[in-house]
Amino acid sequence: MSGKDIWNDLVKLRQNAPLVHNITNYVVMNISANALLAIGASPVMAHAPQEVAEMVNIASSLVINIGTLSDKWIEAMTLSMRAAAIKSIPIIFDPVGAGATTYRTKTCIDLLTETRPSVIRGNASEIMALLDSEIQTKGVDSAANATDAEVAAISLAKKYNCVVVVSGATDLITDGNKRNLVNNGHAMMPKVTGLGCTATAIIGAFAAVNTDTMAAATNAMATMGICGELAAEMSAGPASLQMNFIDTLYTLDEQQIIRTLR
Repeated sequence: MSGKDIWNDLVKLRQNAPLVHNITNYVVMNISANALLAIGASPVMAHAPQEVAEMVNIASSLVINIGTLSDKWIEAMTLSMRAAAIKSIPIIFDPVGAGATTYRTKTCIDLLTETRPSVIRGNASEIMALLDSEIQTKGVDSAANATDAEVAAISLAKKYNCVVVVSGATDLITDGNKRNLVNNGHAMMPKVTGLGCTATAIIGAFAAVNTDTMAAATNAMATMGICGELAAEMSAGPASLQMNFIDTLYTLDEQQIIRTLR
């Protein structure tokens, strides 16, 4: 990973405006859509089972986020993931709150077992719960560090033959063999609801323009962290951070990436 690699992906995003199909939760729809638009992608958020497969057929990637579950949405997720697999477009899966309830954890495992994802992104507790359904979490907030979940992430990546991203103060990205660490970010970012889910959407954008899934996920997480740092420098608190984060995604340039990347 280098600043130049990230910049090359960002240029492709801005030039091609790939369509990223999101089945995501009510809490994060707005910020995820605005973040995708700001970075150069084109978001669509279609949830009806009657249309998701058709929508996937015109998309460049699919983002599945289980944050606000219902049986109809699970049906839509199943149908869209099947369609994405047939079309061979990247599937980015966010197991929001895995481990908090039996229904939530079982839904994740059922979806992942039926259709292999390209990337799974979650916090440390969520990733650990996917591997061991007996692990109890407190919901969307992680009770563990990204490095604590490294063994689980490697095992999960091998189990589903995919890339696993564990987000935290240090982001861990692994394909089961190789490992990348991203040290960018800011302590204020977890105070803005939905930034983790936004990271999943941004991975979807990068995966739409970079066929190297490991590199795409790493570049996306680095971009999230860099923009979080730059936005925090001009923010008084979480509300202004959210606004400045979207603006920074829109204005980010190569020199800022190279200067800030860790």
